[in-house]
Amino acid sequence: MVFYYAFTDKSGAFTLDNVTRLTNYTSTFLRSLWFGIVATIICLLIAYPLAYILSKMKLRAQSTMVMLVMIPMWMNFLLRTYAWMTLLEDSGVINNILAKINIGPFHMINTSGAVILGMVYNFLPYMILPIYSVMTKLDNSLIEAAQDLGANRFHVIKDVIFPSTLSGVVSGVTMVFVPSVSTFYISQKLGGGSFALIGDIIEMQFQVSNNFNFGAALSLVLMILILICMAVMNKFGDTEEAGGVVA
Repeated sequence: MVFYYAFTDKSGAFTLDNVTRLTNYTSTFLRSLWFGIVATIICLLIAYPLAYILSKMKLRAQSTMVMLVMIPMWMNFLLRTYAWMTLLEDSGVINNILAKINIGPFHMINTSGAVILGMVYNFLPYMILPIYSVMTKLDNSLIEAAQDLGANRFHVIKDVIFPSTLSGVVSGVTMVFVPSVSTFYISQKLGGGSFALIGDIIEMQFQVSNNFNFGAALSLVLMILILICMAVMNKFGDTEEAGGVVA
């Protein structure tokens, strides 16, 4: 259905106009990819050590911490985003606290950093949980064997732990990158509309302009980009896992 609308006009006749118009939004596509990549990397840097720490806790503590990680996911997505608007406003909670110690104020709302922060906060649990799930199944005898052979902590992580948990990393990266690159509400509220992402343009075509055909063309390109990125990640994961087994 998306493919059909992308290559037809409002009368249903075949056309390439929708595709040729896509070049006008190259910068928007690139911005969406860049924001998605940055948010995904930040989530990975936070989630990986946190998942490792969780996996080493006692079972009761693990259950409690996992529940705390999941609590934000139970809250409405819109409410979570509005909460950050309240925190980041020029007269918001953060600036009010900083003012008490004579720091600031800082302009944090309606910036690219605020958009990325919103992505990280909303999608971080989707990175933590799959990595944590793999971490709990990690064979500790492999770590002990590497240490007995003289491997230091860095090499244990690089050569044993990371390859063994790569499937969780790939799952987490996919689950964070896909919604990050296609989101629109976060950029509208925390970016103030100054950093339009491809999701914003698609939403505008369907909800405001009623141009379903061009909206479908944008959606088609976004789906292709996401599928390519997912294929690259899965291929990378398969290659690394194969290399780890051989090693």
